[in-house]
Amino acid sequence: MQRILTAIMFILPVMGLAQNQPDTLKARALDEVVVTASRVIESILVSPVSVQKVSAKATALSPALSFFDGLENVQGVHMITPSLGFKVLNARGFSNTTNVRFAQLTDGMDVQSPHIGGAIGNSLGPTDLDIASVEILPGTASALYGMNTVNGVANFFTKNPFNSEGLSVQQKTAVNHLNDSHHKAKPFTETTIGFAKIIAPKFAFKVNGAFTKGYDWIASDQTELNGNANSSTQLFGTDNPASDPVNKYGNESSNRKTITLGGKRYVVSRTGYQEAEVVDYNLQNIKGDVGLYYKVAPGAVLTYTYHFGLLDNVYQRANRFRLENYFVQQHGIQYQSASVQARLYVNSENTGRSYNLRSMAENMDRSYKSDNDWYADFTKGFNSAITGGVAVADAMRQARTAADAGRYLPGTSAFNAQLQKLQDINNWDVGAALRVKADFVHAEAQVSLTEKYLKAWKDKYELDILLGADHRTYIIVPDGNYFVNPEPGKEGKNITYGKTGGFISLNKDLFQKKLRLGMILRADKNDYFKTTFNPRLSVVYSPVHDHNIRVSFQTGYRFPSIFEAYSNVNSGGVKRVGGLPVMSHGIFENAWLANSITSFQQAVLNDINQNGLTQNAAIEKNKGLLKKNSYTYLKPEHTKTWEAGYKGLFIDRALFVSADLYFNRYSNFIAQTNMNVPLSTDAAAIPHDLYDKARQAQYRMYTNSRSVINNYGFSVGLNYQLEKKWVFGANTTFAKLKNAENQDGLEDGFNTPKWIWNGSVSRTNIAGNLDATVSYKWQSGYYSQTFLVTGNVPSYSSLDAQVTYRVPALKSLVKVGASNLLNKYYVSFLGGPSVGGMYYVTLAVNVQ
Repeated sequence: MQRILTAIMFILPVMGLAQNQPDTLKARALDEVVVTASRVIESILVSPVSVQKVSAKATALSPALSFFDGLENVQGVHMITPSLGFKVLNARGFSNTTNVRFAQLTDGMDVQSPHIGGAIGNSLGPTDLDIASVEILPGTASALYGMNTVNGVANFFTKNPFNSEGLSVQQKTAVNHLNDSHHKAKPFTETTIGFAKIIAPKFAFKVNGAFTKGYDWIASDQTELNGNANSSTQLFGTDNPASDPVNKYGNESSNRKTITLGGKRYVVSRTGYQEAEVVDYNLQNIKGDVGLYYKVAPGAVLTYTYHFGLLDNVYQRANRFRLENYFVQQHGIQYQSASVQARLYVNSENTGRSYNLRSMAENMDRSYKSDNDWYADFTKGFNSAITGGVAVADAMRQARTAADAGRYLPGTSAFNAQLQKLQDINNWDVGAALRVKADFVHAEAQVSLTEKYLKAWKDKYELDILLGADHRTYIIVPDGNYFVNPEPGKEGKNITYGKTGGFISLNKDLFQKKLRLGMILRADKNDYFKTTFNPRLSVVYSPVHDHNIRVSFQTGYRFPSIFEAYSNVNSGGVKRVGGLPVMSHGIFENAWLANSITSFQQAVLNDINQNGLTQNAAIEKNKGLLKKNSYTYLKPEHTKTWEAGYKGLFIDRALFVSADLYFNRYSNFIAQTNMNVPLSTDAAAIPHDLYDKARQAQYRMYTNSRSVINNYGFSVGLNYQLEKKWVFGANTTFAKLKNAENQDGLEDGFNTPKWIWNGSVSRTNIAGNLDATVSYKWQSGYYSQTFLVTGNVPSYSSLDAQVTYRVPALKSLVKVGASNLLNKYYVSFLGGPSVGGMYYVTLAVNVQ
C-alpha cells in the first residue's frame, strides 16, 4: 500500500532519511499503487480519477522545510499560508482559510478540528520522520468519502513499525524575517524524534514527537477598506476619520458612528489597534503520536493510534485569532485485512486561551472609555479645535487625540495586563476569549466482497464489489458565547449533530482488462436534511499498460459544518448565527439586507450634507433603496463534476506524463450574508430604525447562495529521469471561474490563481554522497473575496534550493536549504501575513 514512485513527485518537499539512490521509472512503474482514489489497492496508472502520490524517497531531495510545506508544489494543489504554523491545502477553486471542502486524513482517519470543520495545518498529521507517502485526490470525492470532500482529499500514510524499527532524530535550525520591515531576524527550531520497536513477532509499537518554536509571519496590510465613508465632506486618505486598514482592528463598521459636527454629518470610528499590537507572534507547536500494532492473522493488523497537538500560532476565519494552548487530539482503532477495513476514532479540541484579535482590539478601546463617552469627548475636542480656527481635517485629528486620552498604549504594563484580562472574558461584547470544546466520534467499515467472500465472482466475471458504511456524531459543549443549545429545556446541555452514510462500489474489467468500468452509489442522511445520493461513474481505457485514459462523472454534497449550523456568537455588535431553523427562526423572516441599508444610509448622509435636507426628509426620499431579506434556512451544498485524464510513460519509461481536465458545477453554496432586523414592526418606522444603528439588530447569517457557478481547469505534470542521477520535473495547473447563473454575490470567492507553475531539477551523487535540488514556483495574481477583505492578490514567485550530504556509515545526513531563497516577500491571500525567506540547516540521524 505504501510502495513508492519517485517519478510522480518531482519538486516535492519533505525531509527524509533516504540512503538509497532513486530507482528508475522502468523498475517502479509496473507496481506503483494507490488506495485513496477507490479505497482499495490499485495501480496508479489505472486510477479512475486524478490522484497524485508523494513518496518519502522523492521528498528527501526537496528544498521545502517539511513534507507538508512541500505539498504546495504538487500538481493540481493550491496552498495558502495564514500562519507559519498553519497552512491550508485546496484543489480546484474556492480556497478559504478554513477549508471545509477539502479533507485531510492520516492513515484514513479525518484529522479535522471539530468546531473549525477543517484541519489546522498538519497539527494532527505525521512528523517528517514518520511520513511514508501522501496521496492527494484533487476534486470531488463525496461518493467514497462523504462530507467535506467536494474539493478533494489528502491522505497521509505513516510508517509501519514492523518495517521501520529503530530510533531517528532530526534537528532543524533556521532563520526568517531577514530584511523584514516589520521585525528583525528571528530563529526557528524544530526537534523531531521517532522510535519504533518490534516487541514480538506479532506486536510492535512506535512513538513520535516534534517540538517547534519560532516567530510567525506578520500581517500588516494597510489597504484602506472604508475610504469613501466621508466622501460627502471630501475627507479622504489620512484625513478620513473613519479609516479602516485591513490589518487594523477595532475600527470596523460596528466601531463607527455618524455624528453631527459643525452642522454636518461625519462618519467617525474608534481608533483601534494594529494586528501586531494585540497578538503574540511567538509560535510554539508540540505534537506527538503513539501507535500499537498487532498482527491478528497473516495480512490482518489491528492498530491503536493516539495523536495530539498543542498549538500557539495564528488562525483565520472571518477574523484572525491567536491560538494559545489550543489542544487537539485523536484516539483511533483500526482493523485492516485484504477484504475488511474498519475504523473507530474520536477527535477532540479545546481552544485553551485563544482569542479573537478584532474583539481584543475593540474591547481594549471600550474598556478604558465607553463609546458614548469617547464620542462625546471627540465632539468636544472637535468643537474646541474649530473655535480656535483649525481646519476640519486637523480638527478631526485633534479631536481624536483628546478622546484617546487615557487609552491603553501597546507595550505598557497597563496594556499587557488588560490584554490578559480580556483574553479570559468569554463574551465578545466585552472580551475576546475563544473558549470552545468540541468532539466528534466517527465509525466506518468497508468490505471487499469479491476479495474473499465472493472470490469466484471476481475470477469468473472480473468483477469487484466493495460495500462501505460510516457514521459521525459531533458533540459541542455550549460555552455561552460561541455555541448555545437552542433546544427548549436543553439549555447548557451538549449539542449533538450527526450523519450516517453508506456506499456500494462495482468495478468490471472487460477486453482482457483493457477496459475498466466503475460505478459507485452513495447515500447520506444528516439529522436536519433529507437523504442525499451521490453517484460516481468511471471508465478507464488501457490500450497498452503504459498508456491509460480515463473519464468520470460524479456528484457531491456538503452538509453544513457545526460552525455554519450552530454558531451563535456576537462579534463586534454583529451576531453570527447558524443557518439551521432551530438557530435562526424569526431572523430571516424579519430582516433587511445590510448592503441595501449601507447604500440607504450613505444616500441619506449625502442628502443631509450636500442638499440640505432634514434627516426625516432624506430618509423618506431614499427608503426605496432598502431591500427586504429573501434568503432562508440552510440546505446542503451540491456539486457535479466531469473529469477526464491521462497517465503514461515514454522514452523507455524514463518520462512520466500525468494530465487531467475537469468541469465543475456548484449550486446552493453555503455562504454568509449580513442582514439587520429593525426593532420596530411598524412599516412607517422601519426606515427610521434602519438609519439608526441603535434601533436595529445586526446579524451575519449562514444561508445558501442562489448562484450556480461553473468552473473548469486542467493540470499537466512531466517527470523525466536521466541516467538514474538527474530528475527533471514540471507541472502546471489552470483554474478558471466560468460565468455564474442567478448570481447574487453570496457565493464563496473563487480565491484561486488562474495559473500555477512548478519546476525543479535534482541531481544525486554530485560528488560522492552529495545531492542537490533547485525548484521554482510561480502563480498568477487572483481576485480574492473574504469577509475580512476583498481585492486583488498579486502574483508571486519563489525560488527554493537545498544541498544534502549523506553519511551512510553513520546513517545520517546534513541538509542546507532555503525556501524563498531570494527573500521576496509575498502574501498568499489578502489579509494574511507577508511570507519571506526561510533559511535552514537540518541534521538527521537514524539509529537502528
